[in-house]
Amino acid sequence: MFNPAEIQKKMDRETQAKTAEGDFGSEQAKSELEKEALEAERIYRQGITNLRDLIAPSAMRVDSNCLELNDKFVATLFVTTYPRYISVGWFEPVIDASLTMDIAMYFYPIPSGIVLKQLKKKIGNIGAQLMSDKEKGAPRDPLQETAFQDIEKLRDDLTQGIEHFFQFGLYITVYSNTRKELEEAMENLETIIGSKLIYTRRSIWQSEQGFNSTLPLARDDIKVYANLNTSPIASTFPFVSSELSSDEGVLYGINRHNNSLILFDRFSLQNANTVVFATSGAGKSYAIKLEVLRSMMMGTDVIIIDPEREYQYLSEAVGGTYINISLNSESRINPFDLPRKTDDENRTGDIIRSAVITLKGLVRLMIGEVSHEEDSLLDKALLQTYAKNDITPEADLSQITPPTISDLQEVLNGMEGGDELVQKLEKYTSGTFAGLLDNGTNINIDNQLVVFSVRDLEDELRPIAIYTIVNFIWNIVRSEMKKRILVVDEGWWLMQYEDSAKFIYALAKRCRKYYLGLTTITQDVNDFLGSPYGKAIVTNSAMQLLLRQSTAAIDVVAQTFMLTQGERYLLLEAGVGEGIFFAGSKHVAIKVVASYTEDQIITTDPRQLLEIQEAKEEFNREREGKQL
Repeated sequence: MFNPAEIQKKMDRETQAKTAEGDFGSEQAKSELEKEALEAERIYRQGITNLRDLIAPSAMRVDSNCLELNDKFVATLFVTTYPRYISVGWFEPVIDASLTMDIAMYFYPIPSGIVLKQLKKKIGNIGAQLMSDKEKGAPRDPLQETAFQDIEKLRDDLTQGIEHFFQFGLYITVYSNTRKELEEAMENLETIIGSKLIYTRRSIWQSEQGFNSTLPLARDDIKVYANLNTSPIASTFPFVSSELSSDEGVLYGINRHNNSLILFDRFSLQNANTVVFATSGAGKSYAIKLEVLRSMMMGTDVIIIDPEREYQYLSEAVGGTYINISLNSESRINPFDLPRKTDDENRTGDIIRSAVITLKGLVRLMIGEVSHEEDSLLDKALLQTYAKNDITPEADLSQITPPTISDLQEVLNGMEGGDELVQKLEKYTSGTFAGLLDNGTNINIDNQLVVFSVRDLEDELRPIAIYTIVNFIWNIVRSEMKKRILVVDEGWWLMQYEDSAKFIYALAKRCRKYYLGLTTITQDVNDFLGSPYGKAIVTNSAMQLLLRQSTAAIDVVAQTFMLTQGERYLLLEAGVGEGIFFAGSKHVAIKVVASYTEDQIITTDPRQLLEIQEAKEEFNREREGKQL
């Protein structure tokens, strides 16, 4: 094998020998030695493998409209014309498109002096044209007038240093497996960009130059530019990361894009309502428990409706009140209860009428649909039931004793046409479900955290119980204004029935006036959003948390929240506690993070809960042993 170093040493030795002898030899011999060295070096380098050999394609074919790189087809398009106005983030749909592509942006700054000189000439020509048209009485030209105003503003911004001027080249190279796929991808890309009134062209007869221009070589072979100032160029920049952080509020999680803290006060928005959508096991209860725990540290009262006893350990850990509502429980709530205090907005007569409407909705949940005649009869009977207990528009609500369902049944029994309603109500007064609703309220919720459990209720009774509990809480909220959060877990139970869905929707609309934030959690997205009231609740919730979604629900969620293609994939592939957090007009990708101590309190993992329970039992046994 030729070694260029050895040949060079040989040439040096011969040259030194000839110099020592005084004979410089023949120039031809020296030239031959140099050629021999170059040839040896060329052969030597052919045997060296470098990085370029590793990353370069094994074959490339150049056509007029595309390249073939190995088994891939490649084409490039470039932007030629921009509209007068482009919105921030217009390039995001291109970034989110499910295409394999390379994007190159070339920025060539132009000195402001040169631009100002050109703008001065341009505005002089336009101004002269406008004056000439005005003198001739010609119709005004909106295009010329708009151009005149734009140039004047640009001159001011350039002079003040607010804006700078650039020549900007934007090239996109797309890769596909077949020519057909490449054509479809290019058409899709042209449609996306064209929808923003931005025009593109393909690099016909410049396929190789287009490909080279998007390689990481910073070599612009196409050289097709648009003259733009700083603002429109900035709107093209694709790597934009939104932040949601404020000086006050609760830490909800970490921004997955830039690791900043998502620190937010839900009560600073136009309303404090929140909806949470996620599949089972995605971490929705975990995220809400974390918010509850941290909100309590900020002095907020929290009330929770718990359908699966997921919040019992949290309640025990913080010294909250845990109320079990079931047929065998001693805890009772009377649906006929009224707020104990009134003000100018809550006059007694209005409160009684509102209670009658709410109770009619409850009765429909209990016995099913009622006819118009029965509805009218029921309305009259409810008013008489309250009047029978001296509850009239002139009554002092702080001194009353509310009636019960048995009292309503008794009034209906004495009314013509009320026999059928009396029979339907019997199972709630003397039948299978007796005792659940037909008693006076005997619970105390004077605590910062109150949890109502409905796990031990039959499925048939759950919507009725949740409806009654929410109405009871609403009466408490209206009686005394405090900063509160109401959490309704598995809200889809209430969306199945029009009356309960309507009631929750009315609550979502009105709770802001009473310093209440409603949190609605559901895993059955289709049922919830399938109800017109469910969609209205989302509209009236300034904060939304979307965690991992199922493929069956992602289309409905994407349509409701106007998600991009990239956000759809994010929700489908998200891990536990990961998703998208919406607050007002902003939204970011979130990862819910808790400390070790918080995790031990709010965990929903059955294995962890079992370990905690066993540790508790072991501790109690040891304590009892020491006492003995």
